[in-house]
Amino acid sequence: VSIPGPQGEGRGADAARASGVSMKAMVLAAGRGERMRPLTDATPKPLLEAGGKPLIVHLIEALVAAGHRELVINHSWLGAAIEQRLGRGERFGARIDYSPERPRPLGTGGAIRNALSLLGNTPFLVVNGDVWTDFPFTGLRTDPERLAHVVLVDNPAHHPAGDFALDGELVKSGGEPRLTFSGIGVYQPALFEACPPESFELGPLLRSAAGRGQVSGEHYLGEWCDVGTVERLRALDRRLGSP
Repeated sequence: VSIPGPQGEGRGADAARASGVSMKAMVLAAGRGERMRPLTDATPKPLLEAGGKPLIVHLIEALVAAGHRELVINHSWLGAAIEQRLGRGERFGARIDYSPERPRPLGTGGAIRNALSLLGNTPFLVVNGDVWTDFPFTGLRTDPERLAHVVLVDNPAHHPAGDFALDGELVKSGGEPRLTFSGIGVYQPALFEACPPESFELGPLLRSAAGRGQVSGEHYLGEWCDVGTVERLRALDRRLGSP
């Protein structure tokens, strides 16, 4: 299933999307940002700016615009700076709870497992804090029969091999054409409940679940950028235009 950008038609067409009260959302913001040093030596990566505002603020504003007002943000490196900058979320029209990770980050999977008590016992949305996208975040749902629903995008130049393939709405760990995981997904708490309370990455967990037919997905054709290097941050800043 391919979903056009926000100016296109057809959103809401697949069975994993439905109307209703928006779920809680988590923004993953604990990475050290080694590839973005020296910028991240004194500034946590989510607070680096493009287009005149921090990357994480672009995401928060988009999530709130889509109705996701209850947010969870994890942090580790310079986490106090993130809390100081964002506060409890009132000025964004949101409520932010924080999930600190000490003494070191827990990885993308471990971070989500660590925050389950804040995310609750219903499906929740997760997005990587170092992406910029015009994805509207509206109507995302998991199929009750599956553990996850993920958004895939065309492979960027820096990741030509992709991560997954789509067979209709079913995500496959093998097959062609390959697409890249956008860092946007909706998950059932059950996906993480059996995982040990330690550091681990989300990717292998998703591949395992996909192998059991428990992950649905969609191919998003709109704007998306993984802001993982200084060069890509500068390119995004030029693209958005600083005010």
